[in-house]
Amino acid sequence: MFIEPAINRNSSPYQKGQIEVICGSMFSGKTEELIRRLNRARIARQKVEIFKPSVDKRYHEENVVSHNENYIRSTPVNFADDILLLSGNCDVVGIDEVQFFDEQIVAVSQKLAIQGKRVILAGLDMDFEGNPFEPMPKLMAIAEYVTKVHAICMKCGDLAAFSFRLSDSKQKVMLGEKNSYEARCRKCFYEDKR
Repeated sequence: MFIEPAINRNSSPYQKGQIEVICGSMFSGKTEELIRRLNRARIARQKVEIFKPSVDKRYHEENVVSHNENYIRSTPVNFADDILLLSGNCDVVGIDEVQFFDEQIVAVSQKLAIQGKRVILAGLDMDFEGNPFEPMPKLMAIAEYVTKVHAICMKCGDLAAFSFRLSDSKQKVMLGEKNSYEARCRKCFYEDKR
């Protein structure tokens, strides 16, 4: 049974935490930015915990690895709730590939921020069809800070915000790299999607 904490006017049971979302297409530098922010937190002597979905084994079983091969140690988890159990008394929680978690990641992020933690999440904001990729829209709505990063279109060289799937698979979640996806601008994405 949940018991609401007693609140008086001079104190609050809530801590000062925040949620930051880094979003964009494939190859836009989301993980690179996540690693940069987490390394800066470590330089500031903050306690950092990093998580990723256990399904993502593209580059390494445990580490979060960017396409540029930069990496940071992480803990793979099966469910978003596992993050609450494993985050302990850290100051900063980093979570990569957020789109692979279920809707519970939204509540988990809220709880972590209310506990006073800085929560930094990185993930795709759109799926391979160009539609919002849940649960990212909800996370973006509750975040204090949202950073949208862009790739370069592999066809024309303009800024790219879309992830174009090179295969005919209609499976919503399909792990892949450069052999499976290309970054595309809006024009090139919709021209080839037809």
